[in-house]
Amino acid sequence: MVIYMIDKATAIPTLINRLKKLPVGHAIDLRTYKRNRSVVIARTGDDEYEVVEKGFADERFSTSLGRMKKLLGILLKREFPRSTKIRLYDLGHSDADNHINRKKI
Repeated sequence: MVIYMIDKATAIPTLINRLKKLPVGHAIDLRTYKRNRSVVIARTGDDEYEVVEKGFADERFSTSLGRMKKLLGILLKREFPRSTKIRLYDLGHSDADNHINRKKI
């Protein structure tokens, strides 16, 4: 598992580029610095992505890469309102329901 810290200001273009290269069946996990809220994005097809939000709201979305930019803008504003950095976990071969407890105890 690979962990990256990305700036919230450049998060959307960074995530779109990463999602274009993401193999089918793989997923990424976006977390706040405190690791208490997350957005998991899994690629389920050639142009199909499943997004699971767990935090202020618990929702599930199915979308294409073309509509991902708008969805990410909404989710980042809602789940990471005061964050300046976002943790990005590369989950490898996984699905969107694979939420691993990464919160420090």
